[in-house]
Amino acid sequence: MARIAVVGSYGVGLTFGAPRAPERGETVIGTLFRTDDGGKGSNQAVGAARLGADVSLLTAVGNDTFGDRACELWERESVDASAVLRSAGPTMTAAILVEESGDNRIVIVPGALATLTPADVDGFSPQIEAADILLVQLEIPIGTALHALAVGRAADIRTVLNPAPAPTEPITPLAGYVVPNESEARAVRRSTATMVVTLGEQGARIGDDVVPALPARAVDSTGAGDAFCAAFAVALAEGASDLDAVRWGCAAGAHMVEHSGVIPGLPSRAQLEERLTVAAVRSTEATK
Repeated sequence: MARIAVVGSYGVGLTFGAPRAPERGETVIGTLFRTDDGGKGSNQAVGAARLGADVSLLTAVGNDTFGDRACELWERESVDASAVLRSAGPTMTAAILVEESGDNRIVIVPGALATLTPADVDGFSPQIEAADILLVQLEIPIGTALHALAVGRAADIRTVLNPAPAPTEPITPLAGYVVPNESEARAVRRSTATMVVTLGEQGARIGDDVVPALPARAVDSTGAGDAFCAAFAVALAEGASDLDAVRWGCAAGAHMVEHSGVIPGLPSRAQLEERLTVAAVRSTEATK
């Protein structure tokens, strides 16, 4: 079984639907409201667990009802949350505006996540050292995220950084793989890392290769990057080639955008494999 360690975030997403984003000073009447479990670290941990991986998570949540909600989620999804910290600060909250086009805009209040330190990562080092892949994101303090990558590197564990949200100053992470979208890629200096740039409806690029996106009827693009990273990491942990791991990521992203809400949109192993099989059959038929 693939073993994935995740150092990242949990937060609650408050999603507002509207025909379009309001202009400055304008009020737009919304069409929906929803409260969802979120945070890139938790999303990717749950995504990897649904694909069959043994997942351990380090994050920080508040001693509040949202923190309790998080623990219930991880127990339900078979994510090991024994290392998760409970903080006096509030659980991270994100306000997400989704337009009818499927585009989204997000504002995040980190809360408890600001308390996650490199020392906490050191306490999580046994889980990192036992993993096949370490997944890290940047909704936690950047120094903590970079330290986690350094711990993984020192333990000779393959590391994957999703540099989201993009840092205000460029970083040079010591990661094996960096998985940004096109805008986030500009905030990552070139290093020895393998760059995997997600391209939305165009698929993803790794080196000189572009893996096309799988067909999907987009409803909400929120969480597509998290689904991609989870599937990419599990595929690598199971011994797939880099290119095949990117294909897994594209399949997971396609599944995600067809759903409203991140947790409902994270595919199971059977759903991912079915989508990959259908894509392979269509590709074969197209070449005949």
